[in-house]
Amino acid sequence: MDLLRSLPLGLYLEQPQTWLHKIDPRVKFAWLMSFLTSYVLANNIWRVMLVVVLIAATLIARIPRRVWQQQMGWLLMLSFFILAIGAISPDGMGVDYQPRLPANEQILTQPANSKNIVPEQVSDRKKYSYVLFHKGPVKVTRRSLDLAVRLSTLIFTVIYSTNLYLLTTAPEEITSGIESLMQPLRRFKLPVTEIALTLTLSLRFIPLVLEEVQNLFRSVMTRAINWKKLGLKGGFKVWMTVAERLLENLLLRADQMANAMMVRGFTSPNEHRVQWHDLRFKGRDWLAIATLIVFWGIRIAIGTQV
Repeated sequence: MDLLRSLPLGLYLEQPQTWLHKIDPRVKFAWLMSFLTSYVLANNIWRVMLVVVLIAATLIARIPRRVWQQQMGWLLMLSFFILAIGAISPDGMGVDYQPRLPANEQILTQPANSKNIVPEQVSDRKKYSYVLFHKGPVKVTRRSLDLAVRLSTLIFTVIYSTNLYLLTTAPEEITSGIESLMQPLRRFKLPVTEIALTLTLSLRFIPLVLEEVQNLFRSVMTRAINWKKLGLKGGFKVWMTVAERLLENLLLRADQMANAMMVRGFTSPNEHRVQWHDLRFKGRDWLAIATLIVFWGIRIAIGTQV
């Protein structure tokens, strides 16, 4: 099992360089925040559109299939599973549902003292049913389906939009962009540079965590442990030992990283600044900003929940 290939969460794709890689990290961060915040108070049509836009952006960017196929597949399967379970689950409203209109059509007549006594049939109205599907123990209501769509699309949007941002943006670009956006906070004497450095180290630490987990899983598998003989208690002890070893290895990696910084004479972020990227808006960045404005316009026009 190769976690670095089968589960590339938070890993940066160096090659090939797609058009998403070339967009300014600040613009991509604004797009990420838009995906995460436009979901609030949005209707189900907009929530489904966000999922479609994320999938379309992945395909249009021509990201290699080996990178997104398995991850997107598992995420879509999880979302559909949550959608199915949520749709048939009770909606939490323990009331008897009755149709809004009477079952039999009624004929409205004018009073007897009226001059023109002409019966008029009620015009056909759109039939409304709170229960969308009910067969045996399976019942799908409007509320349960609405909650299922909300939850399934939320999980896909939050996880995949964040992963797509990390996939097409280098850790140094992320920290440089966030540090640039946080410059106004220096007036309040906030340690912006220290926060950016901490974020850089955290992003660099993600592949190390996956590598340590992968090595420990391989070490357990190569020992051919007979889990049936160990039983539940013995298996729990083994996994607790593995978790303890994982924590020790991660702390050792962190200590090695700190020693490497001290050997290089690192004292404070302000005295050891490295300009990783020259952040300047180009033509494609302005186009992305204009598209973002259109995105929010569509969100306000058709995506607001009534």
